[in-house]
Amino acid sequence: MSGAPDGALPEASATRAERVREARSRMPLAAHAQLAPPGAQDVVALLEEQGRARIAELLPVRHGRMLASPFAFYRGAAAVMAADLSTAPGTGLTVQLCGDAHVSNFGLYASPERRQVFDLNDFDETWPGPFEWDVKRLAASLEIAGRGNGLRRKRRRAITTAAVRSYRLSMARFAAQSMLEVWYTRGELQPGLPRLKEALPKASRATTRRVVEKSRSRDSAHALGKLTTVEDGQPRFASDPPLLVPVRDLAPDLADDLDDWAGRILVQYRGTLQADRRVLLDRFRVVDLARKAVGVGSVGTRAWLMLLLDESGDPLMLQAKEAVDSVLAAHLSGPTFDNQGRRVVEGQRLMQASSDILLGWQRTAGIDGVERDFYVRQFRDWKGGFEIETIDDATLDMLGQMCAWTLARAHARSGDRRDIAAYLGSGGAGAGRGRGAGRCCGQGRGRHGRGRRSGVRRGRRGLRRGLCRQERGRPCRPRRGRGLRSPAGVERALTRRSGLAGACG
Repeated sequence: MSGAPDGALPEASATRAERVREARSRMPLAAHAQLAPPGAQDVVALLEEQGRARIAELLPVRHGRMLASPFAFYRGAAAVMAADLSTAPGTGLTVQLCGDAHVSNFGLYASPERRQVFDLNDFDETWPGPFEWDVKRLAASLEIAGRGNGLRRKRRRAITTAAVRSYRLSMARFAAQSMLEVWYTRGELQPGLPRLKEALPKASRATTRRVVEKSRSRDSAHALGKLTTVEDGQPRFASDPPLLVPVRDLAPDLADDLDDWAGRILVQYRGTLQADRRVLLDRFRVVDLARKAVGVGSVGTRAWLMLLLDESGDPLMLQAKEAVDSVLAAHLSGPTFDNQGRRVVEGQRLMQASSDILLGWQRTAGIDGVERDFYVRQFRDWKGGFEIETIDDATLDMLGQMCAWTLARAHARSGDRRDIAAYLGSGGAGAGRGRGAGRCCGQGRGRHGRGRRSGVRRGRRGLRRGLCRQERGRPCRPRRGRGLRSPAGVERALTRRSGLAGACG
């Protein structure tokens, strides 16, 4: 494929130049280094509002996972960051946003051709919006991850700056390519990882190889062995409440008539697949169903695992995950969808270079009789990723640049790649966004502390009972007083009370 040298930009037409001038007038490059003051919203109240439509017994699990560290909190606080970003002006350069493009939402999975690819893998919040929202979400996540892993400020700045530089240079290259070249480009891992030696030191290469090899073993057969037991000669989901609860424990009446119920809930999903893939799906029958708690921010939304077997007893495991309104929709205008699952699927197909052949959507009534939207995909189809909390700095640096390249390619598919490349120019924006990432991290870290503090002090059920006992095995003992009014105060109290000095820098 053809490409432009580093920093080279396509020649802008008069109309393009005018659009770029308007974008820079609305949002100068230097302004990306600034962070608008946080809004007046109560972060704990925002999380509680999200929890009203979720499964109550899983909310303590969600809050426990979020408040385990500043990075975990950031993962689950997409709504908080969206509210913050909405207070600043935008470039007006619209793309299909991931909506939650932190570093842990990039990873490995299998393409339809059974090749291992690296791409975005979470689209619950996908929505049209200004490209910089995704870039800032990624950059801030690298900063927070670096702080959590004890990296010094200079090294963290270098990692975040390298990532945003990678985005800028990648967008310039995509701007010099044809649309078909951009569309066919994907991050495919080569057998033996030949380029790894020049990118990482020896110890880091070994860790990366283990991640890659482990992901190739994660498929339906692997999930069958981990999540099921054999009853009366048939595999059934093992009960591990509240994280994995079979339908026979949730609704015994439905379990007795599983074939009929499963057939009804899959009928709309089947219609969203291509004709040849409907033939594939028809080779399988549903044998069991279970509710599973997944992720961090998604915990509490309804997610079902469906175990299907073909006539030879070979498994296919599907995940049906509830789709609700994107957290970005409250701040950005966009299209109207008759099904939120369809929103997720269409956004994913637009941004990903290769998508699951069984990706589809449906609307169905749950065991409570309430109709909800879902998207459906294969469960753990070679899915893999890095443990961000234990990653070394060289691997984090490489991963950040890979994520930035991936994000630029995803944005180039849906937005005007040449406008974005011309707006970013040949330099300067990277350092600005690197500084902005640090400021965003400080604000997020303060929210983590305030969320922990206020949730416990005011007796918020999910934060007190679920989180603290899950983290430390004993109830929290909140300090008395007026509370914390600054991020620095939050950090000091958080460090004293919960031993998170390393995670807070």
